[in-house]
Amino acid sequence: MKFNVLQNGQQLKFIDLFAGLGGFHLALSQLGCECVFASEIKEDLRKLYEINFPETPIIVGDITKINPNSVPSHDILCAGFPCQPFSQAGKRQGFNDEKSRGNLFYNILDIVKYHRPQYILLENVATLKNHDKGNTWNTIKGELEKIDYEVTDAILSPHQFQIPQHRRRIYIVCVDKNRRSLSGFSFPSISNKESNIKRIIDENDTNIVKLKEETRCQLQVWQDFIDQTIAHGDSIPRFPIWAMEFGANYDFEGKAPAFQTVNDLNGKKGKFGQLIRGSSVKRCLNMLPIYAQTDKNTVFPKWKISYIRQNREFYEKHKEWLDKWIEKVRKFDNSHQKFEWNCGSNAKPYIYDNIVQFRASGIRVKLPTFSPALNLVGTQVPILPWVRIPAECLTENEPQQGRYMTIKEAAKLQGMQNLSFGNELFSLSNTRIFEALGNAVNVTIVKHIAQNLLKNE
Repeated sequence: MKFNVLQNGQQLKFIDLFAGLGGFHLALSQLGCECVFASEIKEDLRKLYEINFPETPIIVGDITKINPNSVPSHDILCAGFPCQPFSQAGKRQGFNDEKSRGNLFYNILDIVKYHRPQYILLENVATLKNHDKGNTWNTIKGELEKIDYEVTDAILSPHQFQIPQHRRRIYIVCVDKNRRSLSGFSFPSISNKESNIKRIIDENDTNIVKLKEETRCQLQVWQDFIDQTIAHGDSIPRFPIWAMEFGANYDFEGKAPAFQTVNDLNGKKGKFGQLIRGSSVKRCLNMLPIYAQTDKNTVFPKWKISYIRQNREFYEKHKEWLDKWIEKVRKFDNSHQKFEWNCGSNAKPYIYDNIVQFRASGIRVKLPTFSPALNLVGTQVPILPWVRIPAECLTENEPQQGRYMTIKEAAKLQGMQNLSFGNELFSLSNTRIFEALGNAVNVTIVKHIAQNLLKNE
């Protein structure tokens, strides 16, 4: 659906704050709106914005240094304001964020007070809603209502619109109560139809990153773990596998090891059953799995105690074959010694039919229904083990299947398939592109929301 939104015969004008790759710009321009101002603090993304949207008359950097009266008048204010202060991955400091990122909301508010746009569209991480027991959201909503804006919100994910990506975000819609009402507005209807990642995969794309031999080896070791588990009459564990816990017997249910004495620790078994021998608590801790070395709390959280207990029980049940298998995983990096099977009990027990992601928390395998959320960490690009590699990309005797998600495929997930990531003078690196896509506003969802909001214009 494409239509031009006019008011008194004129295009509606919008500004794009914390613009990133321009998700709001793409969505609203497709509806016929005109961007009159954009702000993005990161220089490389600002250069890319200029390449993709050369008609935007003003593109600036640090919004905190911009006087609201220098921003052109506009009908719609859009802002995907920084999510780090409210994200699960950050320190979640919100308005107390040490770098003042949380306080950037007030820069938005200053512009709203000065220009009083009819509409405000905001996007942030879903955890914004319950951050600080709801106080952060209540502050944001209250500040907008205080200046006579009606506010509504919804937490939506692309997979609810048959886009194969799971990425929950809060979308906030506001209207100036003196000119409009939200009484006729509703967020777009969600679909319960199953998504499938194969919808966005292009097996003919030659701009690919193939799997390293080391990565293939790691996947094969974990496939061997699955095969042996099933061969010995068990099912794939539903809890995260922490291989370094196999053979360990250090105390973990009372005081955390960091708060135990040298005598408590010495003589016990740590990582992979290694005998703990140390002259200090610090040296003893170095022989434990890295997650057991923490000194944040005197007692481990319940979830960690549960995972340790389950891993030890699994080891006791299968130690006969696990003691041999451990030698294969022992040399891996810490995060690669952890494994999560998120495919359920009915899926074929075969890694290579599913999506794989190498995360800091471990190697995660999930069904090929939808992609995990594109991550701000460019090294966590989803792996598609079953995808055929074009013949022209192969060398002799090289595996013919298995690669990382491509830039084009990741861009499709965000509705940015027509976006350029550079030209002959400037371009982003692949890692930087994935980071930017991971922080981008989803074009398709914003377009659906804006269509519903502006349909009566």
